[in-house]
Amino acid sequence: MLNFIAGKPARIRYLAGTYKLLADGDHVICAVTQQKIPLSSLRYWSHELQEPYASAEAAAARYAEARAKGLL
Repeated sequence: MLNFIAGKPARIRYLAGTYKLLADGDHVICAVTQQKIPLSSLRYWSHELQEPYASAEAAAARYAEARAKGLL
């Protein structure tokens, strides 16, 4: 069977503790490292900033940056 979403980034609405898929895809791009994150491996995101992270370290770095800029 053909997989039309392979290699296509998903569009997601990040919520507190979950997320909602807005457009089919198989990955998202980390807001800090620009690394592809397969949806099956997506564990870290910010619902306030509406962005995904590849790791806890990337998320912590972005939160520190956002706090310094007064965004959070």
